[in-house]
Amino acid sequence: MKKIAVFCIPAHGHTNPMLPVVKELVRRGDEVRFYSFEEFRGKIEQTGAAYVSCDRYLPELSAKEEGKLKKVSAAEMTIQDIKITLSMNDFLHDEFIAFRPDVVYTDSVCFWGKLNALKYDVPMVVSTSTFAFNQMSSRYIKNSPKEMAGLIFGLPKMTRELNKLKPYGYKFKGLLSLIQSDNDTDSVVYTSRKFQPCSESFSGHYTFVGPSLFSDKIPDKNHERPLVYISLGTVINDRPDFYSKCIKAFKDENIDVIISCGKAIDIGALGELPDHVSVYEHVDQLDLLSKANVFITHCGMNSVSESLYMATPMVLYPQTNEQGAVARRVREIGAGKELKDDSVTGIRDAVKDILNTVSYGNAAKECSDDFRSCSGAAGAADFIENAPHTVDD
Repeated sequence: MKKIAVFCIPAHGHTNPMLPVVKELVRRGDEVRFYSFEEFRGKIEQTGAAYVSCDRYLPELSAKEEGKLKKVSAAEMTIQDIKITLSMNDFLHDEFIAFRPDVVYTDSVCFWGKLNALKYDVPMVVSTSTFAFNQMSSRYIKNSPKEMAGLIFGLPKMTRELNKLKPYGYKFKGLLSLIQSDNDTDSVVYTSRKFQPCSESFSGHYTFVGPSLFSDKIPDKNHERPLVYISLGTVINDRPDFYSKCIKAFKDENIDVIISCGKAIDIGALGELPDHVSVYEHVDQLDLLSKANVFITHCGMNSVSESLYMATPMVLYPQTNEQGAVARRVREIGAGKELKDDSVTGIRDAVKDILNTVSYGNAAKECSDDFRSCSGAAGAADFIENAPHTVDD
């Protein structure tokens, strides 16, 4: 039996793939403490792990800082990660001394998990919620001029904040070492080696376990009418304009449409809906994707993985550079097309193209078979329990 400390940032897309792995570790008899936030307490406790609240260490954000985070500013997220690490210093010192974990299983951008594993010399396994990015695979990310400017102008502030960690005994080579993947760190990646870009450039310290999901559903695409599912995820989903265009695009079509819009908008503001169009704050996405014929998606890694697992081809509508990298990979395998024209006509034409072109569905089915052949949560649990790993060059 191992004692395992689990850390993650307060984000659904980063937490969700860790949960099936944690449940598997608990099932095996490992003692697992999951350091997280109240929003995720229920899901964590359902795995059987001990939930440890960290809400009191989240800093109060100014309106400007909150706005930057909502826009997924890499510089602002880095600065807040460092501040949280500092605020948790005394608390996690006591936790590491009292619990004495055998392994730390931490999200790749959760600095307080990574830095404390290094500080207390505990074997660490990094949870990579999107693709693994190194010098080669990072070419898939195309930063906009605005994003590049944000990183460049934010660098001095990020460096100043990072230097505040040094008096507390934290070990790091630099900012890049905390963010980018390297070939010496044990890492779990929730995709297949086949779907991972430039997979040959990653060492044996990486295990590609496929999507980490709670589902035993099998795809069933046989309906009288095609089903189109639309979601922009849990972060940048305040887009009533886009949902309205989707409703107009399909109001006269012989297609069933389900939209998941989150809590950021007033569903009533979308007006009277056609009988074949439904809008919800939240849905069982895996269940819907097992039946959907097309998924209009923001291209978050979890959503794309779930879609491909359920053999559902996609209309790709990325909102961030990281999502753009995922969209590019989906296009490369032929399982989706990018929505370059998000007008009413453009949305309608993109969906019809997917529905009328068999190759999209075939490519998604091929990827589904690949994903289902991976080791999944059990493989990830094996990897974590046996850390640290020795790899021959």
